[in-house]
Amino acid sequence: MDNPLLKVFDTPHQSIPFSSIQPEHFIPALKENINNTLSAIDKVAYQTTPPTFENTVEALQNVGELLERNSAILFNLNSAETSEAIQQITQQASPLLTQFQNDVRLNQPLFERIKKIYENQDTKNLSTEQQSLLEKEYMSFVRNGALLNENEKELLREIDTEMAQLSLTFGENVLADSNAFELHVNEEKDLEGLPYQIKEMAAELAQSKKIKGWVFTLDYPSYVPLMTYAENRELRTKMSLAYGRRGFQDNDHNNTSIILRLIELRKNRAKLLGYESHAAFVLEERMAASEENVINFLEDLYEKAYPAAQAEWKEMEDFAAQNLGLNTLEKWDTAYVSEKFKQSHLELDEQELKPYFPLEMAKAGVFDIAKKLYGLRFEKNNALEGYHPDVEVFEVFNREGDFYALLYTDFFPRPGKRNGAWMTSYRGQKKGQRPHISIVCNFSKPTASTPSLLTFQEVTTLFHEFGHALHGMLANTTYGGLSGTNVFWDFVELPSQIMENWCYEKQALELFARHYQTGEHIPMDFIEKLKKLAHFQQGLQTLRQLGFGFLDLTYHSKDATAIKDVKGHESAILKRVQFTKDHPENCTSTSFSHIFQGGYSAGYYSYKWAEVLDADAFELFLEKGIFDHQTAKSFEENILSKGGTEHPMTLYKRFRGKAPDPKALLKRAGLVR
Repeated sequence: MDNPLLKVFDTPHQSIPFSSIQPEHFIPALKENINNTLSAIDKVAYQTTPPTFENTVEALQNVGELLERNSAILFNLNSAETSEAIQQITQQASPLLTQFQNDVRLNQPLFERIKKIYENQDTKNLSTEQQSLLEKEYMSFVRNGALLNENEKELLREIDTEMAQLSLTFGENVLADSNAFELHVNEEKDLEGLPYQIKEMAAELAQSKKIKGWVFTLDYPSYVPLMTYAENRELRTKMSLAYGRRGFQDNDHNNTSIILRLIELRKNRAKLLGYESHAAFVLEERMAASEENVINFLEDLYEKAYPAAQAEWKEMEDFAAQNLGLNTLEKWDTAYVSEKFKQSHLELDEQELKPYFPLEMAKAGVFDIAKKLYGLRFEKNNALEGYHPDVEVFEVFNREGDFYALLYTDFFPRPGKRNGAWMTSYRGQKKGQRPHISIVCNFSKPTASTPSLLTFQEVTTLFHEFGHALHGMLANTTYGGLSGTNVFWDFVELPSQIMENWCYEKQALELFARHYQTGEHIPMDFIEKLKKLAHFQQGLQTLRQLGFGFLDLTYHSKDATAIKDVKGHESAILKRVQFTKDHPENCTSTSFSHIFQGGYSAGYYSYKWAEVLDADAFELFLEKGIFDHQTAKSFEENILSKGGTEHPMTLYKRFRGKAPDPKALLKRAGLVR
C-alpha cells in the first residue's frame, strides 16, 4: 500500500493532501511512526556521552515529527469531519498513542539523563527559553510517573489508556445523540417569530431529507435561533429538553457511567503521583496555582454577580408576566424572554444587525484588523486542499512578505462535525518551521436567497477563535514544545478573548460591518447599542459561567469519588446559580465536553480568569488607540510570539507594566462602577 502518511508531504508548505489519505492509512502509519520515534528516543536515552541540554533535552524536540503530524490529522478529522471508519480508527489509535506516551515518559534511562541535567547543570549557560524547556521536560516526566516504582508505572499505563478511550467515547456519544434528534414542523404558523433566513435554512434541510415542511436540529445555527425567536412554546420545550438529554438517555450513548469512571480514574492517577486530587495535580501548572485560589476567585465573582443577576431575573419575570403572558419562566423561556426584553429596553433586535455581518465581510474584517495590528496578509490558495468542500485554505505572510503560516477555515455545521467552535493545529511552529493552524465553527449556512449572515454572538465567536489562531500563527520560538498555545491553560484564553473587544469598537466595525445588499456601513446608533449590549444581563451571564466552573471543580476535588449520582450532584451544585426549575430528564454534565473530552478538567474557571486578563490588557489599547502600532507590537512580542518560553505572569507584566486588576473585568461588565 502506497501510504502518504509514511513520508514528508511533497506539497507547497508540506500542506496535507487530504484526498490522498484514506482511513486505512492511519493505523499502519502510526505503528511505524511510533516504532521509528521510540528508536530515535532510545538513541538519545542510551548514548554514552554525558548528558547535556543539547544532546538530550534539545534532541528530544527533534524526534517524532511524522507521528505528531499524523496523530494531529486523525484527531482533528475526528472532530471536524468524522465518519464511522474514522471513529473506529481513532478508538484503535488512542491506546497506541497513550502507550507510546507512557513508553517515553516512563523510560528510566532517558529520565535519568534529564534529571541529571535538571539537578546538576549550571543553568547560567542556558537561555531563558532553554531553562523553561528543561523545567517543562523534567516536570512532564515527574508528572507522568517517572518517580514511581515498576508496579505503579504499570498501573499508571492502565489508567491513562482507559481515560483516553473513555474521553473519546464521551464525545462520540454526545455527537450521536445530537445527530439522532430532529424537530420536524409541518405548519408554518408554528414558526411564528422566527426570522425568514432561519425558516429558509430549515426548509432547505427538510428538502435535502426529502420531506415536507421544516427541520430543526441541535446544531448551534438551528437550535439557538429557535430557542431565541420561536413564539411557539411547545417547540421551544421540545428542543430544550432534547438538548439537555444528550448523553443522558436510556440508550447506548449514556455518559453517566463514563463520568463516574473518569473522575475515579483522574483521582486515582493524581493520588498515585502524590497529589490530593486531580485539581491539585492540574493547578500545579496554572497561574491560579491552587484549588483554594480558584475557589476564592470564583466566590469573589459570585458575590459581585449574584445581586446583579437576581435583579436582572426579577426584571425578566416582571416583563414576561406583563408583556408575554408567562407567569412562570422555564429554561426554554429564558433566551426568548431575554431577547424580547432586550428589544424592548435596548431597542435592539439582533436580527436587524445580521444584514451588517455577512460571513465573508466579517472574515475579511478580521483579516484586515490582523493586518493593521500585526502586519499579516492572508491570501486564499485554491490549489491547497481542505478536508471538506466548505474548508478554505489561506497562506499567511508577515510584514516583510515572508510566508508565515497556513490557515484553514471551516465555518458550517454538518453531521460529521461536533458542535461548538475551536482552534487547532495540524503542524506546530519551531525554528525553521512555520505552523499550520485551523479554526472550526458552526455558523448559519447560506441559503438560496441570502449569504451566511452572522449573529453578533457569532461575530464575537469568529474573533475569539481567530485570536487563538493568531497565538498559533505568530508563534516565534526555538522549540515546538514551548510554541504557540503551549502555555499555562489559564493563560491560553487571553489572546482569544482580547480579540472580542474589537467587535465593539467603531474604528474596527467600520472596516467590515456593512449591509450585504446596500454596502451601507453599520449605523452609529447600532454601534452605541452594541456597547450597551456588552453590559446587558452580565450578572446572569457571569453566573452561568461560574456555575460551569464550580461544577468542574467539584468533579475533580479530593471528594470527587464520593459522587455516585451525576444528576443529583449536578443539581445540588447548580441550584445556587439557576433561577429556573430543574428538570429530571436533563443533565448538563453528560454533554460537558470541555471537561470530559477536551482539556479543561479542573480548568473551566480559566475563561473568567482570562477575562480579567483581557479586560485589563485591552484598557491599554483603549488608552493608546485600538490600532496603536507600539501597543500591538508589544502584545505580539511579549504575548503572542512567546508561547510558553517564560512564566505567563512575567510575560503579562512585561506587556502591561503591572499585574492584572480584576476590577477591569467587573467595570467592563457593569457590575461595579
